[in-house]
Amino acid sequence: MPGLLLFFIVLALPAVYGVFIFNQLVTLKHNVGKAWSNIDILLKQRHDELPKLVETCEQYMQFEQETLEKVMHARSQVASARESQNIPALGQAEGALRVGLGNLFAVAEAYPDLKTNETFLHLQARITGLENAIADRREFYNDSVNVNNVRVEQFPDTLVARLFAFRQFPLLRFAAEEKKDVDLKQLFDR
Repeated sequence: MPGLLLFFIVLALPAVYGVFIFNQLVTLKHNVGKAWSNIDILLKQRHDELPKLVETCEQYMQFEQETLEKVMHARSQVASARESQNIPALGQAEGALRVGLGNLFAVAEAYPDLKTNETFLHLQARITGLENAIADRREFYNDSVNVNNVRVEQFPDTLVARLFAFRQFPLLRFAAEEKKDVDLKQLFDR
């Protein structure tokens, strides 16, 4: 009888441990999904605010169409990548949009009437706040992805991950040229 009991315990321990690992991997997968959802909400809010900002700027910046067009093009690239959940493309589009917004805000410095326009100031503050929140959420997303990816590769978790098709997720990355500061001298030497 004790031998049979020991046999069942030896059989049950790996199964219980496997269930424990499975539940942890499920939690990590859902944390990544939640982190992505948080980014998605903020991207949607910014997506909705940008046309208002561009419209306000167009009223003052008649000859700065190239800057406005770059912002709107980058906005559509972000929306497309966001909808398809293409993380690498989103990283590139986000970088281009941040550069475009930086250029737009820098060019706006040359328009005193625009700089004092209450709508512009409100939209600029709102979009800047959203940019900061998106940066925070990107960091949380990448942390969640990193924890998930490490666990999916660690032994013995990798055995359970492969058995139940848990996968790694891509980090949200930006190209080096998209992280550069805006060249204000170049913007004002037109």
